[in-house]
Amino acid sequence: MSKSSQFSLLRQRRFAPFFWTQFFGAFNDNVFKTALLTILTYEALSWTSMDVNVLNNLIPGLFILPFVVFSATAGQLADKFEKSRLARYVKVLEIIIMSVAALGWMTHTLWLLVLAVVGMGVHSTIFGPVKYAYLPQQLRPNELVGGNGIIEMGTFVGILLGEVLGAVLVVHKPWGIELVAGGTVAIAILGWLFSRGIPLTPAAEPELKINWNPVTETMRNLSFSRKNRPVFLAMLANSWFWFYGAIILAQFPLYAKNYLHGDHSVFVLLLTVFSLGVGAGSLLCERLSGHKVEIGLVPFGAIGLSVFGLDLFLASLSYTNTSAVDMGSFVQQHGSWRILFDCVMIGLFGGLYIVPLFAVIQTRCDRQHLSRTIAGMNIMNALFMVVAALVALTLLSLGFTIPQIFLATAILNALVAVYIFTVVPEYLVRFVAWILIHTIHRVTTFNRDRIPDEGAAVLVCNHVSYVDAIVIMAASPRPIRFVMDHRIFKVPVLAWLFKTAKAIPIAPAKENPALMERAFDQIAAALADGDLVCIFPEGKLTSTGEMNEFRGGIKKIIDRTPVPVIPMALRGLWGSMWTRSGGNPFQRSFKRGPLSALQLAVGEPVAPGQATPEFLQQQVQALRGEWK
Repeated sequence: MSKSSQFSLLRQRRFAPFFWTQFFGAFNDNVFKTALLTILTYEALSWTSMDVNVLNNLIPGLFILPFVVFSATAGQLADKFEKSRLARYVKVLEIIIMSVAALGWMTHTLWLLVLAVVGMGVHSTIFGPVKYAYLPQQLRPNELVGGNGIIEMGTFVGILLGEVLGAVLVVHKPWGIELVAGGTVAIAILGWLFSRGIPLTPAAEPELKINWNPVTETMRNLSFSRKNRPVFLAMLANSWFWFYGAIILAQFPLYAKNYLHGDHSVFVLLLTVFSLGVGAGSLLCERLSGHKVEIGLVPFGAIGLSVFGLDLFLASLSYTNTSAVDMGSFVQQHGSWRILFDCVMIGLFGGLYIVPLFAVIQTRCDRQHLSRTIAGMNIMNALFMVVAALVALTLLSLGFTIPQIFLATAILNALVAVYIFTVVPEYLVRFVAWILIHTIHRVTTFNRDRIPDEGAAVLVCNHVSYVDAIVIMAASPRPIRFVMDHRIFKVPVLAWLFKTAKAIPIAPAKENPALMERAFDQIAAALADGDLVCIFPEGKLTSTGEMNEFRGGIKKIIDRTPVPVIPMALRGLWGSMWTRSGGNPFQRSFKRGPLSALQLAVGEPVAPGQATPEFLQQQVQALRGEWK
């Protein structure tokens, strides 16, 4: 995919029909659900005598209930069968469900509409594993973040447009009910037509024997996913986002009506700005991540979710209007723009949070088990959303106001984020690296795709500064085990970062032979596990800006574990506050100016037999000389 635009995928048959199929599925879900929630919120007495608060939290819960029951089966189906055919069958099911819903609309039969809500939950349950397992089969690794971003953007734009259309159509007099009934059937047919263009996507495991017992298969699925710790924790973090979003969005109808004193158009406005925020955040991921899977964005997103969730609570307290308003009057009220801004930013940081998590699951999961892993995640999502509905109902029964629910959710998010990033510090390490190279330096990486996406390799690079490892870490699409001088390993503040990143400290033989041997043992073990290992063969920081002679440690590593060696070169760090160039470090940094340019070039892989210290030094020196 061209780095100039991720939207080029929308012109390609391997992506476009699938994108529009999932777009119209999300669109139709939300036309239907929002129309139902709107009519129950604003005209409840003519449809049911049940409490509206209960219905507003119960209906979303019923929609996601099938994810708990049928996700394990759906994951098996997506792994066993060809995905384009399965997508077409799902679209036929959607047409049938919307026809049942149309009958419910025309006869004012609430139980038929609730049955259709559950049916659309079944539809989404079956399509979910197909949706996220399809992308890694059709997209290249450097397209995956952009493709996921577009899918998430399309999903939330579909949600937005569906919510707007559903809320507007259902209250349109005198034909609102009829328009919703006919429109949802027509949208389902349109989605089916697009699904006919999805290219053949072979089954990941066609010989799979399906276990139709949802309980045992769910337990087996989750047990399998737990064996891959990074993937499982990414699934948990993803599910937490749906818990957070479910609580926030479920409160919007009554928040708009009872706290903002708005009509249904104010409710639509809140949904609009939130969905636009998610779409914008999803698209920003590719640009901010540098076209790679950048898990450093996940803590950034989590911070934003808590900060703006807290501010939404404060903004709600400062909103003083008590008269009924429509959308036009609402935006003229004191404090309204702050509320809208908070909703946009919650959505935007949600997009930054969730897109990298999907990419982590897709890239680090066993390909033959990807659909079932996605299904396991959907089960967890559903459980978290059911719990979210129960938590919201409990808080309301305890006398919490809706703004107080926003506050409680923001605080819970902060606590969960601290837990996740403590258990998996890689997220936080990558976040620190990402912040460094997007604040103090402007980093350009050349030929990043030469760093292998999988398998063992040794990276070698010139040693310019105390933060060389952080810059290389931020540029890599996967974790790296760094070998570094034990004194640099102990530098205050950075020491925590290096330990968290599982760096390997080393010392010269004459200084600490035991530590040196232990380092070589750790390097061999890391390469045997298929990890990337990075060393600085000079053995010390440059004090002149020029390269020192490469030492023989690299040969010892390769003789013990023959793997490819990737030469790399850094330029632009010399003279910064992070180097040994003399003088006041802060003066040097300010003299270079903010966002000073920094470059990292990656060379062609060198075969183990050629990887002598002298040859590798020539390769790194040549890479340093490529810049003008």
